[in-house]
Amino acid sequence: MKREIKTTNDGSKTLYINGLNENYHSHHGALQEAEHVFIKNGLNLINDCEINILELGFGTGLNVLVSINEYLKTDKNHKINYYTLEKYPINESEINDLAYFELFDNDELKNIYQKIHQSNWDNLIEIVPGFNLKKIKCDFFTLKDIDLPKINLVYFDCFGARVQPDLWEKPLFEMVSEKMNVNGLLTTYSSKGSVRRILKELNFNVEKKQGPPGKREMINAWKL
Repeated sequence: MKREIKTTNDGSKTLYINGLNENYHSHHGALQEAEHVFIKNGLNLINDCEINILELGFGTGLNVLVSINEYLKTDKNHKINYYTLEKYPINESEINDLAYFELFDNDELKNIYQKIHQSNWDNLIEIVPGFNLKKIKCDFFTLKDIDLPKINLVYFDCFGARVQPDLWEKPLFEMVSEKMNVNGLLTTYSSKGSVRRILKELNFNVEKKQGPPGKREMINAWKL
């Protein structure tokens, strides 16, 4: 489908899919949303020495970049393995136009951004010391067949239920749950009542949290 670059309200860019009338990120702010949902209410809540992250889906790579940026601020006494699924990778022109590294006051991130996007699919690659990335080109519903370590943290960042309702139903959440460690965290921008009910049925402790700018609520769900 045809995509175009749009600038969101915080000055960061996103992709817009004309045929679906859907943005990859909130129009209120792509960077703000990523940092609020997946860093403040995700990565910063996990204290394991080795953190295995599963992302659905890779999209523009912004969530990987904000995760690495946060990791570089720490004492790096822990290790992160980041597994991200994507069926329809974006192209080189879109990667260059998004230029997310320009949003950060860290000169390292330009090379890191390029390495994220240039790394081979289906290989675990060290992006910076202690932070490994594996991009997996696949349909989300093949997750059950993908060999992963037990996951501590899930970034559930699928397109919205208006355009892809099947991604917000029980079968996919069951597959995700089966890949997770006990006490693992699933974080998502969604606050749908149906999603909360599904996660509770799957034995998660579900918390409604304050949403990112422009959104009242979001969900954190801890696997029991």
